[in-house]
Amino acid sequence: MPMSSRKVIITCAITGSVHTPSMSPHLPVTPDQIAAQSIAAAEAGASILHLHARDPKDGRPSADPAIFMQFLPRIKQSTDAVINITTGGSSLMKLEDRLAAALAAEPEMCSLNMGSMNFGLYPALDKPREWQHDWEPKLLEATRGSIFQNTFQDIENILVKLGQERGARFEFECYDVGHLYTLAHFRDRGLVTGHLFIQFVFGVLGGIGADPENLTHMKRIADKLFGADYSFSVLAAGRHQMPMITIAAAMGGNVRVGLEDSLYDGRALAKSNADQVRRIRSILEGLSLEIATPAEARERLGLKGGDRVAF
Repeated sequence: MPMSSRKVIITCAITGSVHTPSMSPHLPVTPDQIAAQSIAAAEAGASILHLHARDPKDGRPSADPAIFMQFLPRIKQSTDAVINITTGGSSLMKLEDRLAAALAAEPEMCSLNMGSMNFGLYPALDKPREWQHDWEPKLLEATRGSIFQNTFQDIENILVKLGQERGARFEFECYDVGHLYTLAHFRDRGLVTGHLFIQFVFGVLGGIGADPENLTHMKRIADKLFGADYSFSVLAAGRHQMPMITIAAAMGGNVRVGLEDSLYDGRALAKSNADQVRRIRSILEGLSLEIATPAEARERLGLKGGDRVAF
């Protein structure tokens, strides 16, 4: 096993589609803001940047490849970080919209949610706030009666179109134990090959809860299914973010931070994604763990390289 496999990969999820502009003035919305915060997060130590886009006029989640192309080349020109484009988009988007940017950009990595699921954001309506845009409470309320769809056919199409045809590797997002078995199914069929990068996701309403016992259970099942042929990372929603990813790192895992997953840095609103990267980096280094560089992340995950993308 190469030396770089013992170093911790920090992923930073810059903006996502969960939080809305009214929840934090620091959430990046425009291409300029997304580019600037991505570059700063990479400079702080993130080797992978997980990216969504937003409509710069009002901050709503967007799948428009033209908006992605306003920040992707700038990030690539300014940092060596691995760019990871979402295929999840927003739970209210159609599959063809969710895939449009990744198909156009042909990145080194894409995220891939391993199943259809309830994805409840509506509890955020319980906190009183003044909404800047009408779409914000409407989007949150819509998740009460909708399902994020990734059927077996959807997953197969993503693996073929982005993986086999365009050479992308995946951040396999597993929100529950059944998602690990779905991933094993596609591995057994030969649609998934090589060293896997599995993101255990905790604390999303509709998925597995953010409990340390669930982390150990997810890892135990992944060990049974994949042996030494995978690396795991952990993201946890909201206040669970730092405690859960610290436990993950102590267990030999990698970590994900970013304003997509939590708006806070400790008890206060994080002023940037880089703030969260610096915080987890200080924790990791306090545990005598080393931080993986982008080159080391590429080596471990078998990525095609930044010179083979379409932006």
